[in-house]
Amino acid sequence: MCLESNVFVGTSIIDMYCKCGRVNTARRAFDRMNFKNVKSWSAMIAGYGMHGQAREALKVLSDMINAGVKPNSISFISVLSACCHAGMVDEGWHWFCAMQHRFNIKPSVEHYGCMVDLFGRAGYLKRAYNLIMDMRARPDFVIWCSLLASCRIHKNVELGEISARKLLELDPNNSGYYTLLSNIYADAGRWEDVKKMRVFMKNHGVVKSPGFSLVELKGRVHVFLVGDRQHPQHEKIYAYLKELSWKLLEAGYVPSVGSVLHDVDEEEKEMTLRVHSEKLAVVFGIMNSAHGATIQVIKNLRTCEDCHTTVKLISKIIDREIVIRDPKRFHHFSKGACSCGDYW
Repeated sequence: MCLESNVFVGTSIIDMYCKCGRVNTARRAFDRMNFKNVKSWSAMIAGYGMHGQAREALKVLSDMINAGVKPNSISFISVLSACCHAGMVDEGWHWFCAMQHRFNIKPSVEHYGCMVDLFGRAGYLKRAYNLIMDMRARPDFVIWCSLLASCRIHKNVELGEISARKLLELDPNNSGYYTLLSNIYADAGRWEDVKKMRVFMKNHGVVKSPGFSLVELKGRVHVFLVGDRQHPQHEKIYAYLKELSWKLLEAGYVPSVGSVLHDVDEEEKEMTLRVHSEKLAVVFGIMNSAHGATIQVIKNLRTCEDCHTTVKLISKIIDREIVIRDPKRFHHFSKGACSCGDYW
């Protein structure tokens, strides 16, 4: 049973490599397959999408259709997700319509979710909301959460509150929704509303999920929390982070204090930003790996703007590739740039 002749093994390998951050290796495996079914093509499309390579994903879709393989519902979820990660609104809308009229596939909640996310992230919040209102099926928590997250990005309090109310009806114990709405209030300077959210969470026993980052090194997984001082190497990590901080400032780094949800002074916010979990994980990876080796980090929450900027600059300063996987996608940092094109 080998890769070239077994479509199930080949497809599984493509999926594995994509989810491990090795999309180029996945493509080589894909090209070696003698026979590809709809799942094989869809896996490759999804892989390119999660790595921010939407143009490549659409090229695979085109090759798939030309090869006589009809895309299915899952294929189009991958296509729309790829367009979403790259902010390709026109292309996403085109394939959302083509899916229905050319391929006779009725959109599911998942397809609508991709489109709401696509419109919302691109700033078309009203269009996203109208699409939700036009849905035949009842919108689920994923759809409302996509709109809420977009409201956080674009600082829309009105639609953010509407989304949050819907989410609290569907899933009242999820701390992420409270955090997003609190962030929206904080961006608007509505600190009283932020305090009310904290009191509400406390009174209802809702606990915020802590952010953490993982690094696997020499067969061991190392876990870091924000401000973590439990790791055996924490003194060396903080010393190297301090050394890097000076180099970052020389490279033009300016702290993005808007990423911090506290009504405190700017200096205290800057101190909080310095010890986010992914920064500690990246520094640990640099210190404990061979020169030139790629640093790979897994994070359970979306990377904040400040950490994204910081890791871009670190990749340039130390001349290393750094890969961070968050719950939705991969970020490939190299020579001061990110594969997402600063759109995530």
